[in-house]
Amino acid sequence: MVSLALRSVSTSASSSAFSSVLKPKMNPKSITLSHPSNFGGLKLTFPSMRSFPCYSLPKIRQTICNSSTKPSLKTRLSRGEKLKGMFLFTASPTMAEIAALAGYDFIIVDLEHGPADFSAALGCIRAAETSGCTTVIRVPEISPTYAKKALDLGPEGIMFPKVETTKDAVQAVSYCHYPPYGVRGCAYSLVRDSDFGFDNTYLRNYREDRLVMCQVETAKGVRNIQDIMGVDGVDCITTGPRDLSASLGLLHDPGNPKVKEVMSRLETAVLESDPEEGGAFLAGLATPQDRAVDLKKRGYHMVISGSDIALFSKAAIQDIKTFDGFVMINAN
Repeated sequence: MVSLALRSVSTSASSSAFSSVLKPKMNPKSITLSHPSNFGGLKLTFPSMRSFPCYSLPKIRQTICNSSTKPSLKTRLSRGEKLKGMFLFTASPTMAEIAALAGYDFIIVDLEHGPADFSAALGCIRAAETSGCTTVIRVPEISPTYAKKALDLGPEGIMFPKVETTKDAVQAVSYCHYPPYGVRGCAYSLVRDSDFGFDNTYLRNYREDRLVMCQVETAKGVRNIQDIMGVDGVDCITTGPRDLSASLGLLHDPGNPKVKEVMSRLETAVLESDPEEGGAFLAGLATPQDRAVDLKKRGYHMVISGSDIALFSKAAIQDIKTFDGFVMINAN
């Protein structure tokens, strides 16, 4: 059995190098691994990890927590950027990572229709954020419990489905904020949203970058759109074309002119408002009847171009068609 003896190369660094963890100090510059036998006198020398500056862990952590090189969704929207995102229905961290690497501005982790629970959502959020993408969670319903658990995971945004009245919007906003601004339960020193308590600026700043999205997806909601987006704290109105068509009795006909007319009223109301003066930004879900590029041209601020399931399904079908066509051509 071959063993390696470890020794430090002596340097001029003294023991005082360890006297303070707040100032960078240099330690032994290299480590040499010497073969103890006579098999050629093998020696391997490489830089020591101790040759790098040493800081206290709290200082490193504080630097990480208090520095951000990427502006928030709210900041980017305020600057006039048009953002593109997608729904994540599969609860797959791998799909979240691929979507992030592909270049989406945001990913909506769906808890309303998809199979994800909060543990699965956390894995997706981490995968997306590691690859540089911002996340939003759509909760199953307007509920203080769902909102609290979702926000504790640390997404930048939260989406509430089926907001139909002023009361719905007021409740949704209140569930996002701690007293006195809302009724969110307080465990801020223990949750990921505050970096588990390491972010000592959290309580001062958490409201600034939080994007609160209300999905108006019924005829009743469209009738109340002015009151809904006028609620303080509602940042963005999101459309729901399929639910809207269902609420109009046109479940199987989302492209019906009546659906388009009601949707147009919603769009006009939001786009004519000023997000800085009691209005809201507009987000929309692309459909076969209303493409993502069309939504962007009409002025939507956030365009949800589809979902992981829809994109994969489309690619799979196209792959099969291409293969079948190739086989048929060669068979002839």
